[in-house]
Amino acid sequence: MTNFKSRPLNVGGPVVIWKDLFTAKELDAIVAHGDALMPMRAEIVGRQIIVSHGTRITRVAWMERKPEIAWLHARLEEIVLAINREFYSFDLYGLVEAFQYTVYDDKEGGHYDWHVDLGGHDVQPRKISMSLQLTDSSEYQGCDLVLQAGSGHQTAERARGTLIAFPSYVLHRVTPIESGVRKSLVIWVSGPDFR
Repeated sequence: MTNFKSRPLNVGGPVVIWKDLFTAKELDAIVAHGDALMPMRAEIVGRQIIVSHGTRITRVAWMERKPEIAWLHARLEEIVLAINREFYSFDLYGLVEAFQYTVYDDKEGGHYDWHVDLGGHDVQPRKISMSLQLTDSSEYQGCDLVLQAGSGHQTAERARGTLIAFPSYVLHRVTPIESGVRKSLVIWVSGPDFR
């Protein structure tokens, strides 16, 4: 198991943040791989993204488990195990779904209204959602990940390389981007239905 330089922090309710899990070079590699997949508008991707017009404007690409990103899968599996052990204790299957590389662009009016990540009937139940911030916060305005967790809204940390984790049933949104481009990697961890 990797010896992480930092520790995950609970920031209130079920939300966990973890900084410094990836080097700048590793984050650049994730972005390069995602950009090479040529992200498309989310409404036309056939992976059960069913939203009403205007609810979501993003481009996405799917990072399937392949040798060139095996290191990323291995790291995220370790991260999931550490977060689940310390904070959630959920019964999990693991990283069953492809990772979602997401791009919010001000030229498109990028945003995603309030939603939960439980998934459709054709996927294993999602139990933990994670968002890895790939863009430096100085490169865009707006486009905050906001979670309805506990007694109010929590705006997620924006520092590049920060991982935000929360149970997939937590209501959340991404506010409209005002300028620039924001890129993130969304990861879902599946498991049997909650009992």
